[in-house]
Amino acid sequence: MHSPTLEMTPTAKPRRWYTHLYVQVLVAIAAGVTIGHFAPATGEALKPLGDAFIKLVKMVIAPVIFLTIVTGIASMRDLRAVGRVAAKAFAYFLTFSTLALIIGMVIANVVRPGDGLNIDPASLDAASVASYSEKAHETSIVGFLTSMIPDTFLSSMTEGNILQVLVIAILFGVALATLGERGDRALSLLEDVSAVFFRLVSIVMKTAPIGAFGAMAFTIGKYGVGSLANLAQLVGLFYVTSILFVVVVLGTVARLAGFSIFALIRYLKEELLLVLGTSSSESALPSLIAKMEAAGCPKTIVGLVVPTGYSFNLDGTNIYMTLAALFIAQACGVDLTIGQQLLLLAVAMLSSKGAAGVTGAGFITLAATLSIVPTVPVAGMALILGIDRFMSECRSLTNFIGNAVATVVVSRWENALDPAAFRKAISASNPAARDTEAALLAAE
Repeated sequence: MHSPTLEMTPTAKPRRWYTHLYVQVLVAIAAGVTIGHFAPATGEALKPLGDAFIKLVKMVIAPVIFLTIVTGIASMRDLRAVGRVAAKAFAYFLTFSTLALIIGMVIANVVRPGDGLNIDPASLDAASVASYSEKAHETSIVGFLTSMIPDTFLSSMTEGNILQVLVIAILFGVALATLGERGDRALSLLEDVSAVFFRLVSIVMKTAPIGAFGAMAFTIGKYGVGSLANLAQLVGLFYVTSILFVVVVLGTVARLAGFSIFALIRYLKEELLLVLGTSSSESALPSLIAKMEAAGCPKTIVGLVVPTGYSFNLDGTNIYMTLAALFIAQACGVDLTIGQQLLLLAVAMLSSKGAAGVTGAGFITLAATLSIVPTVPVAGMALILGIDRFMSECRSLTNFIGNAVATVVVSRWENALDPAAFRKAISASNPAARDTEAALLAAE
């Protein structure tokens, strides 16, 4: 079942350019940057607009994930296939998350962005990162695994923990799939409820430009574009590395799977602009689920890959972790051996899972990694605290694209992707491809 919010009628008139959500979000981002730059105090005061939008989205994330997974598994019936999909998804996540960590480490060693700063760790403001270090110590692998189990069935929904919702939804879906005729009646009801929630998502998304405007005005107003100046090399290096990862690594994966990474990015342009404006990939999670289903990916695969990918497939966060950790070491004059760097990579691989689902996960994960590898001073994080918000946008964008690619690839591996629906969705987002397709149909 595809989301009713994304269906289009063949006779629909072309929409005016200013009615498209991505245009409105783009204008809102530009307006937010302008307000934040020329009236910083006003920009900071607009923070509640961004916060309110994020809360609206988080309000619907848990039920959307629950309903998508439950109805997908229950309609699939073959529980062995569900296990097979999960295994393939985790194999993909492990491979590319590790590759992202390695790429960040290699780039940091080649470019060495921290050389020459000669920072004395004792001169750094350790108090500024104390709260992140405390949260990092609270997150451990054992604690992470036990926290996946909610206190009650409903608490998974009220607390908004994606992994808890995932666990409950899988168990509920499996139980529903084994009920036979009674399960069919319940499944039909849940599919109707699912349609209501996706319509609710479309209503919430209409407020996206307001949220993007408030979030961007606050970011520029509080931190200022000038805060990038001193650490521009690190910020630029992170953005370039992430772009190369998307274009080269994910682009190659997409090509092998039979599609263009650029076509997929065009298809998701509204969501990507929303992520850029809010610095949160969660703001576009419900819409990503709907669009992946509309593009021909089965509901079961979408329901399993997207939510788990938000915790386990953090390509942008992983690039950031090794790049930032080695930057801090270089800036503080700490020479790490290859063995120490490999230890750092191994710890980062684990801690990136341990801090999943935590607000500000990228920075907290970095704190967790540095606290376990004492060679690099945790206080060194104060060097990048001021620019973390700008780097957060790139982390979120890379994570988002990585999960979209993973969903299509796993669907391909399962031979479950609807080629016609996928081509239609991708070409509809590409005016040139759409015009060519129309010309071919006319010729026939």
